[in-house]
Amino acid sequence: MSCSRFNINRANVWDGALRGFKRSSFDPTCSLLVKFTDDIGQTEEAVDTGGPTREFLTLLMDAIKTSRFFEGKDDGKYLSFDSKAAEGDEYFQVGRMVAVSIVHGGPGPRCFSPSFYHYLVGKVKTIEAPIEDIPDTEVRNVLLEITNARTLEELVELADKHSSMVQTAGSYRCLRTLGDKEKVVDGYIQWYFTYRNHVSFQRFKDGLATLNFFNALEQHPSIFLPYMCYRAEDLTAEIVESLFRPQLSPTGSSNRHEEERVLGYWLDYLIAVKEDGSGMSLQDILMFATGLKEIPAAKLIPQPQLTFQKHARFPEANVCANTIKLPILPSYEIFEEAMNYGIKNAPGFGLH
Repeated sequence: MSCSRFNINRANVWDGALRGFKRSSFDPTCSLLVKFTDDIGQTEEAVDTGGPTREFLTLLMDAIKTSRFFEGKDDGKYLSFDSKAAEGDEYFQVGRMVAVSIVHGGPGPRCFSPSFYHYLVGKVKTIEAPIEDIPDTEVRNVLLEITNARTLEELVELADKHSSMVQTAGSYRCLRTLGDKEKVVDGYIQWYFTYRNHVSFQRFKDGLATLNFFNALEQHPSIFLPYMCYRAEDLTAEIVESLFRPQLSPTGSSNRHEEERVLGYWLDYLIAVKEDGSGMSLQDILMFATGLKEIPAAKLIPQPQLTFQKHARFPEANVCANTIKLPILPSYEIFEEAMNYGIKNAPGFGLH
């Protein structure tokens, strides 16, 4: 079976990802074969039946969130203006990465401003963004000055003072009333978020059209909104509990008795992590087991499972099988310490 290959260093996911997506042999309809390399160039031994791919897509979406392609607050980003990225047609590649991630069972970027998202999918004709969303401090302060003008005379003075900036956006106009300040500010915001980025925006949309994903966005914008826009984290102990199916020994066996005891430790551990964390989160547990830190839009296959190990000191994970192997330990305190240590020392911890 053909596949698209990626060689990824967790410390610089974007570099390997871009090479892979630009490769002439890349086919978005094929499965992804991901190999992680460590810092000294050795290859992690792993057959990719899904786990490495999901981890790669998770790390890639995290890299995109903080990349130069988007700007703004963490919970409300817009497409940025980067001439070098535009020349390299990288906005197209970013759009393609997002489409491939979601269709192949990975996460979405979960960082877009709702205003940007609704404009992207065609629900609105303009981006209605508040001044506070403009990341450029100097520009933001000028627009706030104009907004706060109290008289027509003050407004005209400010417009003349910052005429070069306002004229760049084509929003400089003959000011007849104090209310004209809204037209100046709104016009500049439209130019800043929409018109100056027109070519990059179109190429980003072209990339999203990969695997017919953009058509799905247009048809079902509300369904995909949680995967494209920021939302407050709502992963709970109950959700994680229901996600993993325990594989228990036959009823009445001595193994079953031990497994049920440790299963209780596991459930209490999820509650403890949610309540106090101790440097750990439920997202870390999900990432450890599946390579994802959120439940994807596509169904998580195979079904995540819990298994039990008698002679292990720490938990182990098989991300290809979405499985956590829990150690059978004598007390909850030892179990909790072992879980924290095992997850924190897993490859990639702290990079997502």
